[in-house]
Amino acid sequence: MATDETERARGKRAALSFAAVTVLVGLPLWWKTTETYRASLPYSQIAELDTLQFQLMVPISVVFAKGTLPGELQQKLPFRETWEKQTHLQAKTSVTARYETAYRSATSREEQTLAMASVQEADAALLSAQGSALGSLAVYVIPESSPLLPQGMGMYIGKHRSAVVRGPRSPKEVLAAVKARVQQVAEVMSFTAESIAGALPDHIPTDQPGAEWRRPFKSSLGYEITFSLLNPDPKAHDVHWDIEGAVSHYVQPMLDTLGPVANFSVDSQILYYAALGVTPRFDSPTSSFILSAHSLPHVINPVEARLGSSAASLYPVLNFLLYVPERSHSPLYIQDKDGAAVPTNAFHSPRWGGIMVYNVDSVAANKTLLPVRVDVDMVRVMEVFLTQLRLLFGISPVLLPGDTERENPGDAGLADWELDRLLWARTIENVATVSSTLTSLAQLLDKISNIVIKDDVASEVYLAVASAQTAMRELASGHLGLAFHASKEAATSSERAFFDPSLLHLLYFPDDQKFAIYIPLFLPMAVPILLSLAKILHEARQQHKKEPIKTD
Repeated sequence: MATDETERARGKRAALSFAAVTVLVGLPLWWKTTETYRASLPYSQIAELDTLQFQLMVPISVVFAKGTLPGELQQKLPFRETWEKQTHLQAKTSVTARYETAYRSATSREEQTLAMASVQEADAALLSAQGSALGSLAVYVIPESSPLLPQGMGMYIGKHRSAVVRGPRSPKEVLAAVKARVQQVAEVMSFTAESIAGALPDHIPTDQPGAEWRRPFKSSLGYEITFSLLNPDPKAHDVHWDIEGAVSHYVQPMLDTLGPVANFSVDSQILYYAALGVTPRFDSPTSSFILSAHSLPHVINPVEARLGSSAASLYPVLNFLLYVPERSHSPLYIQDKDGAAVPTNAFHSPRWGGIMVYNVDSVAANKTLLPVRVDVDMVRVMEVFLTQLRLLFGISPVLLPGDTERENPGDAGLADWELDRLLWARTIENVATVSSTLTSLAQLLDKISNIVIKDDVASEVYLAVASAQTAMRELASGHLGLAFHASKEAATSSERAFFDPSLLHLLYFPDDQKFAIYIPLFLPMAVPILLSLAKILHEARQQHKKEPIKTD
């Protein structure tokens, strides 16, 4: 009997020990090892980025040549002046442009430069004399009688970061007139509210007719440019094009200028028997074939299936197609919405590329000996493609005052101040993209509890936030180059964090699957323990009932 009681007590202690170990050790250990790991994230700083208050500082240097200012005003030089312009773009986004203007007299070297025979020579010499930083502007004010500017020209916009302005006749209104001119120069050569608003990721400009056709490519670390020659009738046309020489002479200089924006790769291809997929309409009065404006959107999809470049590309692809129409559909012309012929015989699609129709010479087309050799005029073709390339990057023509002349950028295809305008817009776009991406990630983590955040993902988030804040500070300090590089690093880190594959490891692991896995594991272990505890509890109650009640 004593032995049975001892065994029964030992069994009770063993059952209680198993239960205690399971509850005190097993369950916490299981909970800790199966919990969703989340590294800490800067949620407060991400919330601050959600409200974008951009401050853009443009340093402007106003240089007065000798004889421009009267004596009493000349003695006030140098002095500084600041003026601001605030624009509310969206509910949580605003831009405050601050123009730090420094007025001074021209140096002796600048006086010699402004006395040159032509303003083009002076523009090039002023660059070597003073230099220019990204985002900065220099305005040179010359006397009203100076022969540097042609008669009737009041302002000259150079291809670097300087402008030459003719001073007013009345000496009493010099400063007021110069300030007005400086504001015009800043509007042309730096940025506008429209260009900044168009850079926002969720902004679609629909307030102007045809504005949807001017949407530029989104900011990216790199772009691939593909030139394709489409020859649907190789039996009739033997087409030759010097695409390698054309890219070297016309495209590459512009891509070198755009080097700070992104990396570029260029390739070319020739596609035979590649038709447009749209049957053109024959126009009897002109004995030609017509592609109307409403049929142009249907041209791209059949052609894009033959290109095959975007499927294997990591970066956005800019497609430029030169189409030589088949003999049975020649000549082929493109008409706009008003029914007028397009002078360039080309069109472009936003965020995709452009297509140009190249008709064969009528004399060569009527030859009976086939195939006819066709030598493509690459100068004419590249003029169209470079114009389309500028539009695809958002480098649209600017409106100039009536008495203003703008210098042609030349072989570079892009003026220095146009590059600055692009960098202003891309920096704003990158910071806004970082804000949108990180805010979406924070909201996603708040709604879905089983998303894993590893330490490397958290470090990318911290780096993105820090880089975006650095970009905002550099914009406010007028350091456009540093701001752009910081914004690009922020955009890259935020994209890496948002699209990291580790975020999806437990995303498709719902509660019903958890029960299906854990019940077969815990039930065989839990049933004996629970039954033992129930038996111990039952015996304890029985023992309590059998104890005699003491009475006095």
